[in-house]
Amino acid sequence: MAVITKITRQKRDQERYNIFLDEQYAFSVHESVLVKYGLTKGMPMDEWALGEITYEDQIEKAFNRALHYLSFRMRSEHEVKKKLSELEYGEAVILEALAKLRRLGFLNDEAFTEALVQTHKNTSYKGPQAIRQELRKKGVEKELQEKVLENYSEDEQFANAKKLAEKSAASNRNSTPSQTKQKIQNALSRKGFSFDLIQQVLETIDIDRNEDEWEAITDSVGEKAWRRYQTKHSGYELHNRVKQTMYQKGIPIDRIEQFIEKKENETDDE
Repeated sequence: MAVITKITRQKRDQERYNIFLDEQYAFSVHESVLVKYGLTKGMPMDEWALGEITYEDQIEKAFNRALHYLSFRMRSEHEVKKKLSELEYGEAVILEALAKLRRLGFLNDEAFTEALVQTHKNTSYKGPQAIRQELRKKGVEKELQEKVLENYSEDEQFANAKKLAEKSAASNRNSTPSQTKQKIQNALSRKGFSFDLIQQVLETIDIDRNEDEWEAITDSVGEKAWRRYQTKHSGYELHNRVKQTMYQKGIPIDRIEQFIEKKENETDDE
C-alpha cells in the first residue's frame, strides 16, 4: 500500500496541493479535498481511497470552473451543464457539481428566468414570444417559462409595443402610411408581440400625412421609379410601370395620376 510522503502547495494555484506517494508525484487536489479527507504525510493510500479522492477533486474542479463561468453573468443550469460538458467532465461529475451549485445558491433557474424576463421587457422591450424563444435556447423548462411570463401583463406588453411603434413611426415619416404600418407590424412581430396586440397598438399610432408630406413622398417615390424605368421604357409602358411601383408603395391613385401628368408636361416642355 502506498504512503503519502510529501505534500506541497502549487505555485501557480495556491488552492491546490501536490500529493507524493512513496516519494513520487501522484496527483494534485484542491484545498477543500485535502481538508475533507484529512490528507497528511504518512497516511496510507489504497486504490479505493485514491479513486474516491480523485473523483471528489474532479467535482471540485468542475464546481470552480462553473463558478468562473457564472462570474460573468447569470446562467441557466442548461448553459452551465453544456459548458462543463464542453470541458470534457464526466456526466456524474457534472451532476454532482450542479447539485453543489444549486445547494449553495449559485444556480437557480427560476431566479435566472425572472431576471432574464425583466431585462428583456424593460431594456429591449421584447414581447412574450421573443422572450419565450430566448428562454428555450437557454434550456429553461417550458413550465417555468410560462410561470414567469404570466407576470408580463398585457398592459406592460401594450406599453412596450407602443414605444417601439412610436419610434418606428417617427423614423419612417418619409414613407407612406401603408409602408409605415407594414414596417411597424414587422418590427413588433420580430420583437415577439402577438398579432392582436399589434393591431391594438396600430390603432393608437398616428401615421397620417399632411399635404406637404404627401407631396414630398409622392415626388420621391415617383422620381426614383421614373429614373429606374426610363432608360428601358417610354410612353405607355413607362407610365404603367411607374404607376405600378408607386401604387405598391402606397401612393393614392389620384396622386399617381398627378405625378405622371407632371412628368408628361416636363417632357413636352423639353
